[in-house]
Amino acid sequence: MAIAKRPVFESLGDGISIGYRRNQGAGVWVARRSDGKGGKFERRLGLADDYADADGERVLTFAQASLKAHAFDPITEMAAPAPAAVVVTVRTALDAYERDIRTRNGDVGNVQRVRAHLPGAILDRPVAKLTVGELKAWRDDLAEKLAQSTVNRTATPLKAALNQAADADQGRTIPTRVAWEIGLATLADAEQSRNVVLPESEVAKVVAAAHAISPAFGLLVETAAVTGSRYSQLAALAVGDFQDGAAPRLMVPPSKKGKSGKTRQARPVPIGEGLARRFREAIAGRRQDDPLLARADGTRWEKSHHIRSFKKAVEAAKLDAKLVEPYDIGEVTIYALRHSSIVRQILRGVPLRVIAALHDTSVQMIERTYSSRIADHADAFARAALEDFSPAAAQPAAEREIAPEPMAGGCRHGHSYAEYPPYRNASGTVVCSECARARARRNRRARRHAAAPPIPSEFAGADK
Repeated sequence: MAIAKRPVFESLGDGISIGYRRNQGAGVWVARRSDGKGGKFERRLGLADDYADADGERVLTFAQASLKAHAFDPITEMAAPAPAAVVVTVRTALDAYERDIRTRNGDVGNVQRVRAHLPGAILDRPVAKLTVGELKAWRDDLAEKLAQSTVNRTATPLKAALNQAADADQGRTIPTRVAWEIGLATLADAEQSRNVVLPESEVAKVVAAAHAISPAFGLLVETAAVTGSRYSQLAALAVGDFQDGAAPRLMVPPSKKGKSGKTRQARPVPIGEGLARRFREAIAGRRQDDPLLARADGTRWEKSHHIRSFKKAVEAAKLDAKLVEPYDIGEVTIYALRHSSIVRQILRGVPLRVIAALHDTSVQMIERTYSSRIADHADAFARAALEDFSPAAAQPAAEREIAPEPMAGGCRHGHSYAEYPPYRNASGTVVCSECARARARRNRRARRHAAAPPIPSEFAGADK
């Protein structure tokens, strides 16, 4: 039988036919049943046993295919009730969202924060039955206990989980998203960043205090101060991420923040020779996949391991409260070293695009978070480029003072003072304006002649 696009059918009686379609590989069995009104239904049954032994499910003999064709009853199947839809609750939506984040190697802490703040009544509520008032009341109650920016950061993962559940449901049981689009709307004017920025002198105090606590902790804090990387990124560094040489650097892994399309590539961050020397001493005899920044017992730094020690370092550093204002010294966390690194590079003229790449963030985020610092920096740059175009600057009065009263007569070259008003120069001498212009033209011609290259002697007089 030749290869064909349509199967060849053979009647089995009672409006039932079985067809076979020849392919380049194994052929296919197809069932066909008439509806008695001139129409028909078809269904693929499985592969023919042309090259493989029949198993009764995927690969069929002619007899097995015939039995399946007799069992094919599309009318009854269409009349059968649809299986009950699975009810999606907020809890199951968050569980599915957490699994998706883990698959994408994201930060599941965002979902865990949502669960910690959601009451059981909302967690067990079917997503389709959520109301605007219910979600808005929860958000507003949260705003009484937390900063508005924290409320937005908590509500955002919840909205993402609910949107993912609605996408998967495809409108079967979740017909609308109005409940969370309105009830969890972002609080306006909540992005007032409270970023503690320390001057270099105070950063040095914190680093010194951290080294006094332990060499391992001191190395962690010093690396945070030099690179401006997040704690989670520093904890993920391996020995192989330290690239030694004339220009030492760290290959810092990306953070788990951001959207799912983020490119997961380590980025090179330069470090100084002092920090590189400490790394050489610390990694001696260790494997490439061992943690670069290890605790005193050799284990990797995990979430929150640093908090108590950093608080002790800040207390021991005895920071100048005036240099920390408008914040309290108690608000200084390890994240202040990141903010300080970014601002330090802004004030030293490093392009924002380079700063964003080194700190694993975006230009837009830097502009939004550090806008006041950028404005001060831009003001200094703009003032350096200002020009004074006032008439006094272009024509000093001492040299261009016009005689207060018209003068009679003229200059010794015959120029009338009435036609060419004179002026007095710095020494008080009356100068004819036309003579001054003629003198300026002669001076310009003389300068051009002096600047012209000499004519080689072999060409001298060639045009005579």
